[in-house]
Amino acid sequence: MRILVHDYSGHPFQAQLSRELARRGHEVVHSTCTAYVSGKGDLASDVSGLRFATIGDGVRLRKEAYVRRLGQETRLGLELARQVRREKPDVALLSNLPIPVLVTTAAVLGRLRIPWVLWHQDVTAVALKSFAAGGVARSMGLAAKVFGAGEKWSARQAAAVVVIADSFVRVHEQWGTAGKVTVIPNWAPLDEIVPVERANAWSAEHGLNDVRTVLYSGTLGLKHNPELLVRLAERLRDQGSPVRLVVVNDGPAVPVLRDAAAARGVELTLLPFQPYERLSEVLGTGDVLVVLLDPDAGQFSVPSKTLSYLCAGRPVLGLMPADNLAARLLRQAGSAVFPPGEQALGDAAAWIRDLLSDPARAERLGKESRALAEREFALESCASRFESILRDAAGHRRRP
Repeated sequence: MRILVHDYSGHPFQAQLSRELARRGHEVVHSTCTAYVSGKGDLASDVSGLRFATIGDGVRLRKEAYVRRLGQETRLGLELARQVRREKPDVALLSNLPIPVLVTTAAVLGRLRIPWVLWHQDVTAVALKSFAAGGVARSMGLAAKVFGAGEKWSARQAAAVVVIADSFVRVHEQWGTAGKVTVIPNWAPLDEIVPVERANAWSAEHGLNDVRTVLYSGTLGLKHNPELLVRLAERLRDQGSPVRLVVVNDGPAVPVLRDAAAARGVELTLLPFQPYERLSEVLGTGDVLVVLLDPDAGQFSVPSKTLSYLCAGRPVLGLMPADNLAARLLRQAGSAVFPPGEQALGDAAAWIRDLLSDPARAERLGKESRALAEREFALESCASRFESILRDAAGHRRRP
């Protein structure tokens, strides 16, 4: 088949899937959006039959300017649709698209009669509803209704839908699309993110070799409360176990973190997203890795950074709803999960404090993290399921 995979975010495991499909003899174009700032995967071609492409070059998204952003994302949808038209794939696989991009692309692909598969990573309306309920932006309540309708309409246009957790199926039952849904949990690339020594070249470059670190690496968006990281470090200091909080991130959370750390006297190292080839060293520098997720997003978002953390073979602290799929993985690995709120920070800090005082236990938890990743993140079976779904979707186009 000729396949176009568009992952708006540019994350690692989507690119790994494209590599595997190309190795199986398919002609694959893997597209990403350069306007979206996040940690990117390996987006360089090293497999015959695979080519990387982009949309959004030169665009600077204004995430807080909602009206302007709506126009920008609509134009990005048109740009993606033009890219699909140029490439003339038998089938497209679309992942992580903002709703305006998704709706615009779905409409154009319908006109072009190009079948496509929705790789459903988040139920966007849920995040917007929680944002409105939190009083951050009441206009998000209306946006949740409009975007929810667009998300539902797009799912109905797709030839097939892949969701990342069983909880998504209930949403698709309400939408009338459950009959074309397949559940395939996310994974992380085991061969690209590997355990390294705690003292490594990256930690030395940033003066962190002999410093106890609590590290967060990844996006900080609507589903997160970045100040929790600072308050966690503050609790550790107050419990007599000071740490350096290291946050690798670009975006609106950066000034929030900087101001909160200054106000509370917390040692903070803030760094922009690092080159993907150094991610193993970055994650290996954390004595404990932290992942955040807002309570209202718990059932409909699985933080992919959790999966990368497990690959890196480090102990992980999850401040997230207990019923989230990532939370279940952390508990299987022996790591800790606490509710994402102020009330649980004392217990979370105590867990980190006890872990830092017991190096043998920390090493054991790190090995259990990696062992779980090796059991759960087998690429071959996931790729075979995607290959079958894409082949069936492409077959719809050829039928009379």
